[in-house]
Amino acid sequence: MPVLLRITIEIPPNVQVRVDGNQVEVSGEKGTLKRTFQFPDVKIRNENGKIVIEAESERRKTKAAVGTVRAHLRNMFRGVTEGFTYKLRAVYSHFPIRVEVKEDKVYIHNLLGEKYPRIAKIVGETKVEVNGDEIIVSGINKDDVGQTAINIEQATAVRHRDRRIFQDGCYIVERG
Repeated sequence: MPVLLRITIEIPPNVQVRVDGNQVEVSGEKGTLKRTFQFPDVKIRNENGKIVIEAESERRKTKAAVGTVRAHLRNMFRGVTEGFTYKLRAVYSHFPIRVEVKEDKVYIHNLLGEKYPRIAKIVGETKVEVNGDEIIVSGINKDDVGQTAINIEQATAVRHRDRRIFQDGCYIVERG
């Protein structure tokens, strides 16, 4: 069948890309990312310093799959060159919150005066730093960094109380 849909992406300088079937490996100054794309209709290849994404159909789902692959590749390029950073702020009005990082977990102590800490999982090779009331989540994989930030935010969700009064918790204040 003829190729009906073709998109090319420029590979940024200082980035190396290896394509093996549907598996793409992107290397840069910050590290290496691997991703396997599970779209049977979409073909990916490396051609003269460009990534070519092709499909043999112009159906709506195939176009969406090609766009998804393109977005993930752009995020991988940005991750290995610049990286991703999310900033969270620990906010409290009732009891002072203490946040600490141990191994692959973030412990939030004294939220609303609770006896036991709330625990959020750190996903992948994401780094979490705590500076006072500011929590900085950084890494090269956008999915892992975002999921870790959301895990911290959701771990501090206040339940069974009036959210207008009990606004304590950790909230995402900046994405970059």
